[in-house]
Amino acid sequence: MTDVLILGGTGWLSGRIARRWLDAGAAVTCLARGERAAPDGAELVQGDRDDPEVYTGLTVRDWDHVVDISSKAAHVTGAVDALGDRAARWTYVSSMSVYADDETVGADESAPRHPPAQPGDEYEYGAQKAGAEDAVETLGERALVVRPGLIVGAGDPSDRFGYWAAAFTRAGDEPVLLPPVDGRAVQVIDVDDLAAYVVAATVSGSVNTIGDASPLGHVLESVRAASGHTGDTVIATEEWLLAQGVEYWMGERSLPLWLPAEATGFMTRSSARFHATGGTLRPLAETIADVVADERTRGSDRIRRAGLTRTEERALLAELGR
Repeated sequence: MTDVLILGGTGWLSGRIARRWLDAGAAVTCLARGERAAPDGAELVQGDRDDPEVYTGLTVRDWDHVVDISSKAAHVTGAVDALGDRAARWTYVSSMSVYADDETVGADESAPRHPPAQPGDEYEYGAQKAGAEDAVETLGERALVVRPGLIVGAGDPSDRFGYWAAAFTRAGDEPVLLPPVDGRAVQVIDVDDLAAYVVAATVSGSVNTIGDASPLGHVLESVRAASGHTGDTVIATEEWLLAQGVEYWMGERSLPLWLPAEATGFMTRSSARFHATGGTLRPLAETIADVVADERTRGSDRIRRAGLTRTEERALLAELGR
C-alpha cells in the first residue's frame, strides 16, 4: 500500500488530492491545524506548521509520497529539512505566480522567476512560492513542482471564475457589465484535473499544470449561455473602469479574469509539458456547467471574495446609461 503524507489535506485543493489518493488505495495521512475535517478514510494529525516540532511524530516512518501546497517558503523549507530523507517522492504545488515575465506569450517552465523570498522579507506570494520551490528542488529527481495557474471548479473559495456564473445568473434579463475582452485570454485548470495529475504523475522537475488558452470573450459567452442569461452585455473601457475604482483580476470591487492589456503572457503560458507527461483536461464546458450549478447552490448574491456586488454593478451600469 502506498503511504502518502499530505501537508494540508483538508482544504479545497488538498482535500481533493487526498480523496484521489484514497480512491487509488493509498493510506493517507493529513497534517493540518484541524479546523476542517480530513476526507473520510484519511488520518488527521493536528499541528501548526509555525511550530518547529510539528513534524516530530512524522519523522519516525518512511513516506512513499509527500505532497505540500503551502504558500510560505519557511513552512516548505522546514518540511523538506525534517522529512526529505524519509520521502521517496515529493510533489510541491507551486503557482505560475513565480514567473517574473507576464508579457511573453507561450513561455514555458524555463521562463525567469521572481527572486525567491528570503527570511525577513515582506510577504509576496510569487516570491514565497519561488523560495519554496528552491527548497523542494534540493531533493533532485525525487521532486516534482507543479505550477498551476487559475484553478477553477465547484467550491472554489477564491470566487474568481465563479463570479461570472453568479453575475449572469443573478442578472436574468438585465444587463451585465463586462471588461474589455479583445486581445485578452483565459487559461484555467479544473481542480479535479489538477488533483488527478498530482496523484498520477511520475516525472520530475517543473510542470505548468494549466489548460489551453481561450479568448476571454468566448469564455464569458460560454458562461453566459450556461447561466441562461438573456439580457445585454455592456463592455466598459479599461480607463473608465479604473477611474471608477474597479480592480483587475480579484478582490472586492473587481472584475475577475480581467488583466492589464500588457499582461499578454499571464494566461497564455505553454502547457506542452503537462500534456506530454500525462496531463488531461475535461472540456471547459463541463467545468463551466459545474461552476454554474455550484453558484446557484451557494447563492449568486452571497458575500464574495472577488467581483462586484449586484448593487455596485447596477450603479456602474447606470453611470453608463444602461
